[in-house]
Formats: sequence, C-alpha cells, structure tokens
Amino acid sequence: MSGAAPPVLRVATRGTPLARAQTDLVIAALRRVHPQVRCEPVVVRTTGDADPTRPITDLGERGVFTKALQDALLDGRADVAVHSFKDLPTEPAPGLVIAAVPTRGDPREALVAGPGRSLADLASGATLGTGSPRRGAQALRRRPDLNIVPLRGSVGTRVAAQREGRIHATIMAVAGLQRAGLDAAISAVLEPPDFLPAPAQAALAVEAPAGRPDVLALLAAIEDPAARAATSAERAFLHDLQGGCSLPAAALATVNDDELALDTAVYVDDGGVVRTHRRGPVDQAAALGREAAAETVARGVT
Repeated sequence: MSGAAPPVLRVATRGTPLARAQTDLVIAALRRVHPQVRCEPVVVRTTGDADPTRPITDLGERGVFTKALQDALLDGRADVAVHSFKDLPTEPAPGLVIAAVPTRGDPREALVAGPGRSLADLASGATLGTGSPRRGAQALRRRPDLNIVPLRGSVGTRVAAQREGRIHATIMAVAGLQRAGLDAAISAVLEPPDFLPAPAQAALAVEAPAGRPDVLALLAAIEDPAARAATSAERAFLHDLQGGCSLPAAALATVNDDELALDTAVYVDDGGVVRTHRRGPVDQAAALGREAAAETVARGVT
C-alpha cells in the first residue's frame, strides 16, 4: 500500500514484558507526532522466546529474537516491527529497512546483586549468572574468582534468579531494567571502559517493508540522528568482525555535536582484551566502525 498513511498501524512485537514496554515507547512517540494514526500491537512468538533456557548459541540460527517479527512484516501481518537493536543481525533482511532509530536509552551495564552491593563486594567464588560471553569475560577480568553460570530468560526472570538466591549476581542492561520498571534491582552501574555494552545496546530499531513509503514517512518523524550514527558505527564494527551473539565483542559510540567517538573491545580466550578507539565526523560513523574492526582483526582477533 502507498499514498495516504494507514489509519491503523500494526506493530509487531515480542510478547515479553520488556518488548511490550519498548513497543509502547515507540507507539507513544508515534502518537505524539501523528495523533491521527492508531497503533495496534501484533504479538509474535520468536524462536528465542519459545526456548528460553537453552543458550542462544545453541538455537541454530541468527535473529532468534527478530526473524519471526520480520516474517510478519514480509507476509503482511504487520506494518512495523520494534526490535531491541542489539538483537538484529548486522546483515539487512531483504525487502526490509530500519526506518527509524528513536532516542537511545542508557547503554551502560548494571550489576544486580542486592541493595548497595558492588562487584568487589561479592564473596570469593560467588556465582554470576549470564548468557552473554561478553559479560562473563568482563566480569572475570575484574573478578577472576567468580563462578560464571548460564542464565537466560526475561528481565524479570533474571532479576528473580538473584533475588531468590539461585545466583549471587547477574549483569544486565541499565535501559532494560529501567524500561521493565525494575530500576530498584540495580545494585551498581558498571562504567565504561571496563564494561562496554553490546553494539547497539539500549537502542530500538523500528523496521518496515522497503516498499511502504506511507509507513516510512510516518516513522521518519521519530528518528534520532545521534542514535542512528552511534549504532551505525557500533554495528559496522560488529559486522566486519563477522560477529554474533557468540562473539564477546563490545562497542560504544558517543556523539558530541558533529563528532563521534567509538570505543570497542573484543575479549579473547586467554583473558586478554583487544581495544580500539576512533574519533571522527558523525557522517563517517560506519567507516569508523569498519576501521575499528580492521584494526582489531589486524591485532589477531578472528
């Protein structure tokens, strides 16, 4: 369909509380600029949601949290899909475009370990639950005595695992906890550069069919150029590393006026880390990410 904007915009979303909260943020932003358009959530079950306990690396495909939403766009069940940008594969899906990257949340990491506790406060040998190789590697660099154990599930499920004593601590995204209404679970914020986030963490990607100019025009109004530039740099870095969820890679770009600074890290098997830093014009965001990846590979990361 093209021409006039649709009276009802069908918005594909995962059914988890965090995904619904993030979709509500996008819908609220759209309503502020397009009060005439009614948005209708379309809940889609993804591979990652159907099997919430197995490690993501064992599920056998990329896009375990996103492909089903993309299928809903391609087969006409939805007009728009809202993703956690860090979950999207770096290869674009044929026929679809990232139509908007709204204002980004707090990209930093949070320790969930009980009121007022820091990473240093954890007892020797304490269990830290995470399904992220990156988070496990970062924690072990600061606390090599920790016992890293697998942990997957929704934001609420992981917080409950710590509160109920099944693990001593976990590391999660600040933005995810805030959006899920679980700010009180944050024991401490883990600051860069020791704890760099996943590429595009805390950013949302609003995807739509490339052949829907009516929908693309609506979504353009909620685009944040700074968020687009930062995520472009971070995802270009990850793309050129050919990395996915199994690669312990991290990246954080910050935008100040017309300048972008990009810090990256890849954690290697011997406990080391390969870091890069790039700074340049915002309009060269993706090129900066590719340069960082090339340097990382040249320093032995494959």
